[in-house]
Amino acid sequence: MVAAFVGPMPSAAANDLRCRAGAAQTPFQPVLPNARAALRETGKLTIVAIGSSTTAGAGASAEDMSYPAVVQAELRRRLPNIEVSVVNKGVGGQSAFDMLMRMDSDVIELKPSLVIWQTGVTEAIGNAGEEKFAKILRKGIRKVQAAGIDMVMMDLPWLQRESRYPQYDDYRAVLKKTADGNGVSVFPRYGIMRDWARTKRFSAEELVGMDGMHVVDAGYRCLGIRIADGIVAAVTGPKPEIAVFPRRTD
Repeated sequence: MVAAFVGPMPSAAANDLRCRAGAAQTPFQPVLPNARAALRETGKLTIVAIGSSTTAGAGASAEDMSYPAVVQAELRRRLPNIEVSVVNKGVGGQSAFDMLMRMDSDVIELKPSLVIWQTGVTEAIGNAGEEKFAKILRKGIRKVQAAGIDMVMMDLPWLQRESRYPQYDDYRAVLKKTADGNGVSVFPRYGIMRDWARTKRFSAEELVGMDGMHVVDAGYRCLGIRIADGIVAAVTGPKPEIAVFPRRTD
């Protein structure tokens, strides 16, 4: 189904349409068998979001504007007969190793059916070592999979001043290769954000704050909506609506 404009539209609804523009070119189609089975058998969907500042919501104007909060609100709205809980376990500034060390206590002990793991920026900026990064990711993925939990890994963000970090794309490639090699879906955050910026559907300031690093409210909402679209499709079957939104010209 293609959404179209008819007359004036509230700004919030217009922004949500902008979020979905370009979804066909940068799709997120995760495979989530454990989450789907849990939903069918228990009527519950528990998700843990583990990560650093993006997950914690650095740059958001309020706690309920973080991407995990948006995912929870969207899933509850779209799955009204399902008990949905999205637990935010983001800690700003943490490395992948820091997160691996709390994977048992902050993820597995909560018995979710899905974990979203956002990591890699700290490693890419500090050039912590690609093989070391891959090894940590493999350990975390296998630990979660051994507990019967689905995983989605989140790609690194698009940054306006990415050229400051020469190995940035290399670490993105490590994350993607490691995820693919272990049967884990990747949320294509980098491609989505780059498309939003290059097509001028959003200004750069709407996506990333003045520090050039942290996402702000519009970006968090859109990331949450696109993640929710993929999860809903994976656990229920129907595909999300793809909106066509005119490009900004200013």
